[in-house]
Formats: sequence, C-alpha cells, structure tokens
Amino acid sequence: MAWNVNKTIVLIGMMGAGKSAVGKALANRLDVAFLDSDAEIERAAAMTIPEIFERDGEPFFRAREAQVIERLLQSHHGVLSTGGGAFMSAETRSNITRLGVSVWLDAPLETLWNRVRHKESRPLLRTADPKGTLTALYEKRTPVYALADISVSVQPKWSVEDTTSAVVAALKTRPDVLEEL
Repeated sequence: MAWNVNKTIVLIGMMGAGKSAVGKALANRLDVAFLDSDAEIERAAAMTIPEIFERDGEPFFRAREAQVIERLLQSHHGVLSTGGGAFMSAETRSNITRLGVSVWLDAPLETLWNRVRHKESRPLLRTADPKGTLTALYEKRTPVYALADISVSVQPKWSVEDTTSAVVAALKTRPDVLEEL
C-alpha cells in the first residue's frame, strides 16, 4: 500500500510507551524517514542523555530538546519520535501543532513500569523509588499529553506491529496528514 504523508507525524508519550519502536515500524510501513529526537540530541552533544542530565541538569536538556525538535520539524518530513518530557514544553507543543501532527501513545502505567523498570538509560528514574517517580510523572504528564492531535490507546498485549496498525488507522481519519494513494 502506498501513502502520501503530508505532515511530520510526531509520536509523544511516556517513556516505555513504544515511541521509538513504533516510530521505526510506522516509518517503514509508510515508506518515510524516521528520526528520534533523543538520538539527534545525543549526536549533537556527543553525549548520552543521562550524561547531559548529570552534567548540565534537566532545564538545560529541555532547552536543547526544544531547539532540536523545532529544527527537525522544519527540516524533516516523516516520523519523529520524541522524549517523554518533550511535549510538556508549550513551545514544543506549539511547534508540533504548527509543523506536524502529534500522536499520543497512551499506555497504561503498569505497562510502562513493566517496560522501563530494568533499564538504566532513564535518568528521571534514578531515584530511591523509581516506580513512585514514574507514577508522579505519569499523573503530571497525562493531562498535557491529552492535548495531542491524535490519541492511540496502547494495549498491554499488543505487539509493535499491532500498535503501528492502530496508529495508521487513527491517522487515516486525518486526510490532511495521511492519504492512501
């Protein structure tokens, strides 16, 4: 099946929601380029995100993240996966709305915890109570994620392909974003 992608599809949501994995599968299915804003930040800084957090702090990271996402939205056409906190920035939300379309991968808290609890690459979870921290982030971020243009409920038993199919189905309701050729 051939598609015309008219706007950059920006995947948002909590860490562990599947933004990178689904983003790659979605880009492959739609035959467009895939970029991950976290990977682009790491490449530009020549450091990992945990290293940036440790050396410069979260506010510095968030400012660079907003700049990188805006640059990618202006120069990239395809699928863009963002970090879990990116959409919390009003500036980033505005840029995504203006230059792309936001798709929230809405996964249940327990699914997120099961996916991230053994990962050392999550600097925000390096606390005495990582599940409590994840819960607090989830409760704080969910109302903001709900502002997304499109929401896809990620089911705990779904594969990456199942979630990708749900995203495509949601995008097909938006001919300004995705058209079947």
